[in-house]
Amino acid sequence: MSRSLSFHTRDSRWRGALAVLQEMRREPGVTRAAVAQRLGLSSGSATEITARLRELALLAETPAAASGRGRPTTVLGPHPDGPVVVAVDLRQEDYRCAVAALDGRPEVLEAEAHADRAADRAVGTVARAVRHACDRYGDRVRFVSVAVAATVRHGRITQSAALGWDAVDLGALVPHPGVPLLVGNDATLAGVAESRYGAAAGTAVALHVTIEVGVGGTLIVDGRPVEGMTGAGGEFGHLPFGDRGLRCPCGAWGCWDLAVDGRAIARHLGDPPPRDPRTYARAALDRMAEDAAVRSAVNRVAGDFASGLAGLVNALDPGVVTLGGLAEPLRAAATPRFAAALQDGLMRFRRADPPPVVAAALGEDGALHGAAAVALDRFLTEEGLAAWASARAGRG
Repeated sequence: MSRSLSFHTRDSRWRGALAVLQEMRREPGVTRAAVAQRLGLSSGSATEITARLRELALLAETPAAASGRGRPTTVLGPHPDGPVVVAVDLRQEDYRCAVAALDGRPEVLEAEAHADRAADRAVGTVARAVRHACDRYGDRVRFVSVAVAATVRHGRITQSAALGWDAVDLGALVPHPGVPLLVGNDATLAGVAESRYGAAAGTAVALHVTIEVGVGGTLIVDGRPVEGMTGAGGEFGHLPFGDRGLRCPCGAWGCWDLAVDGRAIARHLGDPPPRDPRTYARAALDRMAEDAAVRSAVNRVAGDFASGLAGLVNALDPGVVTLGGLAEPLRAAATPRFAAALQDGLMRFRRADPPPVVAAALGEDGALHGAAAVALDRFLTEEGLAAWASARAGRG
């Protein structure tokens, strides 16, 4: 076994290796020279570390385009035989299963609408997709990470109003017991992705709010979500900002969820509750121009959304607010009503300089990016790299 495969968990060389990999992850396509400069490494140290990482199949180098005088450098990227994580986005109507290498970019392998939303059948279908991914990538898979439209406590689904589920065990998603499973709320993970790679990148405190079936989101501080004691934080849709005479599927009365999604638009129009509130809301937004009743309903919902958002800004003091899912189209469809309600709801001292409210940059891919990001956080540790090196040595 070569010396480069004999790193120990406490070996200082892992710290340098981790730092290089994090820079590659932070900026895919970064050059070795740029990484060395940022980390204060000599050219020789950077060359030695990247050589070890290549040998461990953690990093690949390709020649960089020539740029003036000086020694040629290389572009750093994930190794083609390196570790990957499987990321799943389990939504109300469908699921997507993707794989991401160390640059954190998910590549969707399978995507399909639920043939049956019953928990056992939906989970069984997703489990087959995850098994196909694990069979394809073998022991390169280090984690399976699931973003789900549900309340998640202690890494387990407690309930999902969107899917109509109560407590559900997702353990069946992992075909091999040696692969750890991570489970997170989809809106929380989308917020993580926006703070790392999207519209909130570089902001120390960011608020992410999304509308799909109800409202979700998270407060991100220094790139990490504030999840609460058990991981169930960020359930903004269950704040009592709505009609106290309406009972939410979660069991509480007056939830904000019921005031801002497709169910609210349908109620204002006198329509029955839609089976798919998300699709119903999108159709309503498309009909606004020619239907005054729809326009009125959408404006009312946009005002109720902006009022609640102002309350979150007052309470949490974010530097930026990102809007995901239907939240941004709703704002865009009723901009004057949204802006007026937001301004009216802000504390007086905030009105002159409110935090910017911007569209999420990653769109529908936010939850997948976030699921991959938290899994890579768990892998990119001294222990994670040592375990990978040990597995590589065992193969040899």
